[in-house]
Amino acid sequence: MISKILVANRGEIAIRVMRACRELGIKTVAVYSEADQDAFFASYADEAYLLGPAPATLSYLNMDKIIEIARASGAEAIHPGYGFLSENPAFARACEKAKILFIGPPSHVLDLTGNKITAREEAVKAGVPVIPGTGECPADFSHLQDELGDIGYPLIVKPAGGGGGIGMVIARNDADLQRALCSSPEMAKKYFGVASVYVEKYIERPRHIEFQILADNQGNIIHLGERECSIQRFHSKVIEESPSPALTPELRAEMGAAAVNLARAIKYVGAGTVEFIYSEGRYYFLEVNARIQVEHPVTEMITGIDLVKEQINIATGLSLSIKQEDVKTNGWAIECRINAEDPLRNFMPSPGKLAGYRSPGGIGIRVDSGVHNGYTIPDCYHPMISKLVAWGRDRNEAIMRMRRALSEYIILGVDTNLLLHKAILENSRFIAGDLDTDFISREISLLADMQRIRERDKNINVRMEQIFVRPK
Repeated sequence: MISKILVANRGEIAIRVMRACRELGIKTVAVYSEADQDAFFASYADEAYLLGPAPATLSYLNMDKIIEIARASGAEAIHPGYGFLSENPAFARACEKAKILFIGPPSHVLDLTGNKITAREEAVKAGVPVIPGTGECPADFSHLQDELGDIGYPLIVKPAGGGGGIGMVIARNDADLQRALCSSPEMAKKYFGVASVYVEKYIERPRHIEFQILADNQGNIIHLGERECSIQRFHSKVIEESPSPALTPELRAEMGAAAVNLARAIKYVGAGTVEFIYSEGRYYFLEVNARIQVEHPVTEMITGIDLVKEQINIATGLSLSIKQEDVKTNGWAIECRINAEDPLRNFMPSPGKLAGYRSPGGIGIRVDSGVHNGYTIPDCYHPMISKLVAWGRDRNEAIMRMRRALSEYIILGVDTNLLLHKAILENSRFIAGDLDTDFISREISLLADMQRIRERDKNINVRMEQIFVRPK
């Protein structure tokens, strides 16, 4: 077992990894930017080193500096968390060259999964259903039309190296498609460094369902069931839950087997997810996320398996601690991503100082957070405050516990999306499990519900301000 790990990330995921390391008896090294000098994760680690200025390109994306600090601190491994360098094959290769253990898939797997066209081709080879579409788009529009055949509109143009919905364009006719084929490659080149795009049939109002996988170096691969991630805004997840209210046991087994088969076909190693689009009883491969996910706590809550510990053990060469037949799930878990943003103003970020902060608690509640009272949320990173998770013996109990937890959550000084979460958890469609990726944009009652809830909770907020924000 290794004795020291550098955590190349920030916020709640850095703390989450460090907590797993403490339980394993491993020392931790934090790296932080100038914007994070007072962040909790930098104090929580056994050692902490300044990376550089606030912009991520000068700090959390500075591969050479991170490896230099790992060597200087004596860290034998680097855990990249999620985002930043977590799926960067060049960083994995740099770690391999420096003889520092990269806690994630090997670089050749990241090369494959990082290109959605290649991953799609591997899914076809593995017999996993894919959405009708193309490989890399030909430059000639007429050739593309030949390749699309009878698929028909609507279509969606996607960057091969994309993520978060960036560069994705929906086309409902030839003119839309020609415009998309001009704009999407430019966007892809700007954000991902690769201009390649491909086209798929656009499925209206699908569900987004992903399967958590674990794979060791001995060829053992298992899945830990699914997570429903359909509640999204701008293609970014907002609420996740496990299990999905849409799947039967038979379909769960079939999709889980498909995820494992694909992982085996690409020689996957580590923790990751195989993601699917699900619509009208059919599922289709979407992508492989080759890292720990933001929403991993809901899987941990219903399986009791620490995914970060499994990641670390796999990276050090140990076999999986559990077999597929030993995976048991218990109850239901829901996660709300609490962000400093205003859902009433098109989710505008709201960085700033927390004038008051009190997280909820009680049975079945977990809060993964990197903030504290008086902390200043920087304006240069994603404005996540915490991941709030509620567990219940069934979905209804999980929903009621989440409602209670949201009512207890006090965050002053910045705008947050607590109102949105409260409105969704009280929404009849959500309660019925009637979900899709356009839920937030299509459920027009949410705006009125948020305004109603804000008025309803006004007195509570006034009392909290009197407690937290006292006159000088």
